[in-house]
Amino acid sequence: MIPGLLLGAIAQAKITNNYNKYKQIPAKSGKTSNEVCREILDKNNLTNIQLTTTDKELGDNYNPTKETISLSPGVNEQYSIAALGIACHEVGHALQDQANYFPAKLRRFLVPVVNFCSAILWPLVIIGFLIDFGGASDSIVGDICIYSGCIFFALATMFSLITLPTELDASKRALQQLSQNNYLDADELVGAKKVLKSAALTYVASLLVSILNFLRFLLTILLVTRDRK
Repeated sequence: MIPGLLLGAIAQAKITNNYNKYKQIPAKSGKTSNEVCREILDKNNLTNIQLTTTDKELGDNYNPTKETISLSPGVNEQYSIAALGIACHEVGHALQDQANYFPAKLRRFLVPVVNFCSAILWPLVIIGFLIDFGGASDSIVGDICIYSGCIFFALATMFSLITLPTELDASKRALQQLSQNNYLDADELVGAKKVLKSAALTYVASLLVSILNFLRFLLTILLVTRDRK
């Protein structure tokens, strides 16, 4: 797990450093993050999407169910390069929905599935071991419970895998909108890109941790079931 944890620490340091740097630099356009988001949404016929706020720092998010984009205190009504980049990243998610971007649709479908799998994963594995070690070592029911837990764990890892291209594409859409509509010039786009790239690195780290965690879980299951027999 050490490589994944190290990458996560590096990613967090990079996003903190880039965010703190570019939140101090105002965009030359003089427009706030909210003004830019509203204009881009309206130009793309997404007038139904409403802008709201969240108290969580860097907790900016797009909610397709409520049709809202929530902006954090450091982004909401701010003029900085970082604020415009982060806010437009969330607009990018709304544009994905409009374009029926498949990874985004798949991720949304998987959210309740992964939540259910995460809740039932460990009870299934524990029940499987209790059945097997309770004297029914050849019980197919115990094996089904244990390996179903492995499948559920794999689904959670798949969710992290699908999240990465979804986030990268949202950033790409955001930068395109900022450039095409002249909200940021070429030099300012470099700063926005650094902020969004460092944010993307956190998703890479999350995926790596998820994969390594799954492999550790799978190897543990295989070792325990081998020793059982």
